[in-house]
Amino acid sequence: MKKPLYLLAISILSLSAISCNGNKSANQEEEKKPVVKVEKVDNRDVVQIGTYTATVQPENINNISSSTPNRIKEILVDEGYNVAKGQTVAILDDVNITSYEIQVANARANLATVQQDYDRAVKLLQIGGGTQQAVDQMKLQLTNAENSLAAAERTLKNVKENTILVSPLSGVVTARNYDPGDMTGTLPIVTVAQVNPVKIIINVPESELSKVSKGMPAHITFDTYGDEVFEGVITMVSPTVDTNSRTFGVEIGLNNKDNRVLPGMFGRVKLELGSANHVVVPDRAIVKQPGSANQYVYVYHNGIVSYNKVELGQRLGNAYELLSGVEPGDTVVVTGQTKLADGIPVEITP
Repeated sequence: MKKPLYLLAISILSLSAISCNGNKSANQEEEKKPVVKVEKVDNRDVVQIGTYTATVQPENINNISSSTPNRIKEILVDEGYNVAKGQTVAILDDVNITSYEIQVANARANLATVQQDYDRAVKLLQIGGGTQQAVDQMKLQLTNAENSLAAAERTLKNVKENTILVSPLSGVVTARNYDPGDMTGTLPIVTVAQVNPVKIIINVPESELSKVSKGMPAHITFDTYGDEVFEGVITMVSPTVDTNSRTFGVEIGLNNKDNRVLPGMFGRVKLELGSANHVVVPDRAIVKQPGSANQYVYVYHNGIVSYNKVELGQRLGNAYELLSGVEPGDTVVVTGQTKLADGIPVEITP
């Protein structure tokens, strides 16, 4: 059965209305643009900070031992002990000291006797009862006796120095290699490290050689002390570059009067290496690419945004220094990035 003409007309009008409404809706969605907020950025002078890993070394190290094999009677210190210059750290067997003291006493007595004989020979010559030859002979004997006494005293001193061992510097005991009763061997009995001041050793890239010099301040932190900053001064810049790492060594002196910084500690050093003129953008403008370490910034131009890969420098409070990717005077998106894609039109909100 055929439909009446008026029903057919109504059907056609209904379909046309639905089609028009659908097209209108699609056009509205197409015309809707993401709304973003933008800021204009520019360049400025930024202090360049070099950051380096550091190792702590003592200013001086002294290995204390005996120059001749001997048995250890006492060791008066242990690892970690603080010692003062001249403090006794170990006592060795002194069985030979008495014999050397006797040798010194005999040499001293012999010198006294020869001195008397020489004086007598001189007086006899003065009164005509002696000869110059006798005086010369006694003079030679006197010289020999003086030398013998000096040699005996040196030997006794050396024996004592190798029997009662003292620290030649103030510092911290970093090693103890023997126990009482042991015979001394090739290792030092104890090792003392001077830790005031200490040396902080860093390796600086060859490209930064011209920016680092003796006397520059250095800011040092240690994992042990959190964010506490210690102030040091560069004391030495190596004149040669390591051909393998393309770095050169730098020593930093650090006052350590309270001995808080110990050899072997791991630290970080910051040096101010002048300034550079770079673009600075708000940290809100930085977009991190998921699944990678890359960072991007949306740059706005003539209603369109572009997705620019950037290289970050330092964080500057609520902003970042950029080393590349954005030019001075560019306008960057600071809010609304989640709905953006490269090359799409956007709407600016005040």
